[in-house]
Amino acid sequence: MTDTARQQFRFVHRLRVRWAEVDMQKIVFNAHYLMYFDTAITDYWRALALPYEATFVALQGDLYVKKATLEFHASARLDDQLDVALKCSRIGSSSMLFTGAIFRGEEHLISCELVYVFADPVTQTSRPVPTSLRDILLGYEAGQTMMEVAVGDWQALGEGARTVRGEVFVQEQQIPIEMEQDAADETALHVLIRNRLGLAVATGRLLQPAPGVGQIGRLAVNRVLRGSNLGRAALQALMAAAAQRGDLEVMLHAQSSAQGFYAAQGFVPRGPSFVEAGISHIEMVRTLQ
Repeated sequence: MTDTARQQFRFVHRLRVRWAEVDMQKIVFNAHYLMYFDTAITDYWRALALPYEATFVALQGDLYVKKATLEFHASARLDDQLDVALKCSRIGSSSMLFTGAIFRGEEHLISCELVYVFADPVTQTSRPVPTSLRDILLGYEAGQTMMEVAVGDWQALGEGARTVRGEVFVQEQQIPIEMEQDAADETALHVLIRNRLGLAVATGRLLQPAPGVGQIGRLAVNRVLRGSNLGRAALQALMAAAAQRGDLEVMLHAQSSAQGFYAAQGFVPRGPSFVEAGISHIEMVRTLQ
């Protein structure tokens, strides 16, 4: 198989071996290694900021596995922490080769090759890999960024921001649209993150309720792409904009389920929790200067 030294991979997905995945020999049952790679490649698309379903609808095709090959070097055991590494090694006319490896620490356990074919989802006949997808894959493996961060007004960014917020707040969280949209959008500073296909995937806004105070709100990330640092990128862009205009602190109303995310970015709680739009929130604040 292709060289699978650990340093050859940009993308690594970590998982832990579960009880249900070991066999009577007390090692991982061989078929589960394919599941590990399949789990990892889902996260690979997330690293490319590509929500799988929306991406391939836009590309008018889908990917089908043509060939999957495993080579076993050593066995994983219950509770092992494994690093599943993947890279796109070659792109042909309609196919793409992914090379993978599973490591336990520095020990190389499993090698893998996965061949996918881009095809029409109705007829399942092969089609040329779209140039845009080819460029994204090659760009990722070359170390390029997978997102475009734009900061601007509602006129410039409102269409994309409205799409993300509608998906997250209105459709997913069932917040009434009349509560999600308000007049503050027209005067707020907005951030919008697009992926390399131009799809809007994250947004947020910055208000100034008092001199020297920035208020961040409407921070939303495509559900499929959460955990891929898009939320952090949007938050940091808004904090940078607040600092640039001279704000001394930024505050926000964090949904209680997201309190840990904001705490990791240096925000601390201030005051008791409260209910807003039927969801538990807490005010959090961070000093800028």
